[in-house]
Amino acid sequence: MEVRAEISVNGLVQGVGFRYFVMREAQKLGLNGFVKNLYTGEVLTVVEGEKAVVEEMVKKLKVGPMHAAVKSCKVDWQEPRNEFTEFEVKF
Repeated sequence: MEVRAEISVNGLVQGVGFRYFVMREAQKLGLNGFVKNLYTGEVLTVVEGEKAVVEEMVKKLKVGPMHAAVKSCKVDWQEPRNEFTEFEVKF
């Protein structure tokens, strides 16, 4: 079953390579979407793919890369919109 997830990660997640970690993991899992920093200090990731694969991605985001310190991870599950053809870092 295809799903879309909008995932907000809070903590020490900017300036530690978090977006590029997310991009590498999403590409390994074959997910489409994007990741970007928010002015609030959070990182927003939007992914679409098979539910089990997206759940695996959420697990990875809860840990993050080596220098990150994730405090919270909020997931908003939605119906897929099929608007992505790849995964990218947005600025």
